[in-house]
Amino acid sequence: MTNRPTVLVTGGAGYIGSHACRALVAAGYQPVVYDNLSTGHKSFVASPLVTGDLLDEATLARVFTEHEVSAVMHFAAASLVGESVIDPQKYYINNVLGTLSLLKAMRNAGCHRIVFSSTGAVYGNADSKALPENFACAPINPYGASKWMIERMLADYRAAYGFGAFCLRYFNASGADPAGGIGELRDNETHLIPRAMMALQGHVGDFAVFGDDYDTPDGTAIRDYIHVTDLAAAHVAALKLLLEGHAGGSFNLGTGTGFSVREILSAIRQETGREVPHVIKPQRPGDPTYLVADPSAARKVLDFVPSHSDLPTIIRTAWAWHQKAHPLQQT
Repeated sequence: MTNRPTVLVTGGAGYIGSHACRALVAAGYQPVVYDNLSTGHKSFVASPLVTGDLLDEATLARVFTEHEVSAVMHFAAASLVGESVIDPQKYYINNVLGTLSLLKAMRNAGCHRIVFSSTGAVYGNADSKALPENFACAPINPYGASKWMIERMLADYRAAYGFGAFCLRYFNASGADPAGGIGELRDNETHLIPRAMMALQGHVGDFAVFGDDYDTPDGTAIRDYIHVTDLAAAHVAALKLLLEGHAGGSFNLGTGTGFSVREILSAIRQETGREVPHVIKPQRPGDPTYLVADPSAARKVLDFVPSHSDLPTIIRTAWAWHQKAHPLQQT
């Protein structure tokens, strides 16, 4: 038995969830991971693990019965923008209905505190200014739409049932645990930085820059990159506020600085000494031109000051992880 508050972490075997679990342990909490392991990795889990799907109401109910859960961190979701355009039904079932099932289990168990993994994709195709939380949400792909629906659900649960709910809208999660134990690892990698590094290692032979005709200085899309360690710290800060009685709200997690795809490839070259081989392909449906956060509200409320999110640290930790997880192919 432990007197540490128990936090149920859905998707805790995944990239961001597993980093959050380590941050929770370091902060004195006891994470219990709930994951169906469809994309997560059992080897990333160092806490009690329950294998189950969010739509499995019986297993969810059992978890809340067997563990005195003080709060939930909700990461479990399908999260590929391109796939969401091709197969929106998967995203509405998995993300929206799955979250509704989780909220029902929480209410039945009397657990009313949740930190939700949202996304900057709720804003849609924004202009070149850093986005504050009061910018109109108009997602342009089903992934972003599913996350926005969940934020609306949580606002209603906050008003009707007294939930405390933080919706943390983070931008491009990146980097890896500085200690090297966990990082970004997927069977079908689509994210820019890990895919570029896998291309350097010879594991990806078709690395592409999608679009060089965006309305940006160098023609490639611009994003705000935030280190996964900083994301995990922000989730713990939000949890602490909920346990102190804070009602929550929606907050951006980013740096406020955007980098283009070409700038990222240049930073990778500087860090690794290698040129990323690539081809140019057309823009992908659902990809906005510019997506950069205004993180000032999170700085004020969550005391969120990223300490790992400078580009060299992001690239360096990601490269160290990929050299461990994907040894260089010999040619």
